[in-house]
Amino acid sequence: MVLDAPGRPLRPAELPDPEPGPGQVRVRVHACGVCRTDLHIIDGEVRGSRLPIVLGHQIVGTVEAAGEDAGHATGARVGIPWLGWTCGVCRYCRSGRENLCPRARFTGLDIDGGYAERTVADGRFCFGLPEGFADLEAAPLLCAGLIGFRTLRLAGDAERLGIYGFGAAGHIICQVALAEGRRVFAFTRAGDEATQAFARELGAEWAGDALGPAPEELDAALIFAPAGELVPAALAAVAPGGTVVCGGIHMSDIPSFPYELLWHERVLRSVANLTRRDAEEFLDLAPRVPVRTRVTTYGLADAGRALEDLRAGRLEGAAVLVL
Repeated sequence: MVLDAPGRPLRPAELPDPEPGPGQVRVRVHACGVCRTDLHIIDGEVRGSRLPIVLGHQIVGTVEAAGEDAGHATGARVGIPWLGWTCGVCRYCRSGRENLCPRARFTGLDIDGGYAERTVADGRFCFGLPEGFADLEAAPLLCAGLIGFRTLRLAGDAERLGIYGFGAAGHIICQVALAEGRRVFAFTRAGDEATQAFARELGAEWAGDALGPAPEELDAALIFAPAGELVPAALAAVAPGGTVVCGGIHMSDIPSFPYELLWHERVLRSVANLTRRDAEEFLDLAPRVPVRTRVTTYGLADAGRALEDLRAGRLEGAAVLVL
């Protein structure tokens, strides 16, 4: 399913089977998660280096062919995430911050992704997947899980944790936070009783309106919804010294707010992408929690419908294309 330009619907296409070069693998795609970032790309809010492009960056599949020094054997099951290539030599790559590499390329943005039967990926950025996760259950781990995990880690050891936007990332990170002994408060659209009930089912001790008052002061807030108005709301909810972490790649404009909301050493920061270390740590942790993903499945030809269901908030958990 190909995107020709922002604002255009995805179209089915027959493309030649890609051939792996040195260090690359060709993967037969079994499942691919559907991410809000895909919507940002379709809407032109996030732009890559090329069009047309095949979207999709939460890919689970099997290695069909491998180039020299690819690092993965034929037949291996692997996951392919958002970060698809880095230069390895810039100051960010050399200091363990490859997620900030200025030359980085991203799966489904600069590199054809997983809304397809086959794809080619850099073997360095493919990861073995833990046992106990079927393909469709593993797919959301590769972005919602990885970015959510990095977002949680940047919140420090906060005990009282607010999660703003309880979708794919929120429902995974809720489980991780609870396993670490944190208290979780879920913030959703006003009146979204279904999502609030889902959050409580997963162990959140409270769920309510994201723009309303919190039931008590928070030590940290994680924002996964791409709504700028949540930033001052989250700052108002955290205690002095608390942290607000924005976990998305794009957000609507943040409205002005009084300095008082930031004062008392509150911290506001963003998350950009992921590192291979994040992937290794989270994929090791997920089966020990154990994380259980809630998914709605679609066929490849229904990718557009999956994206519209995501946009409209009709999903509980994550959407996954099954091939």
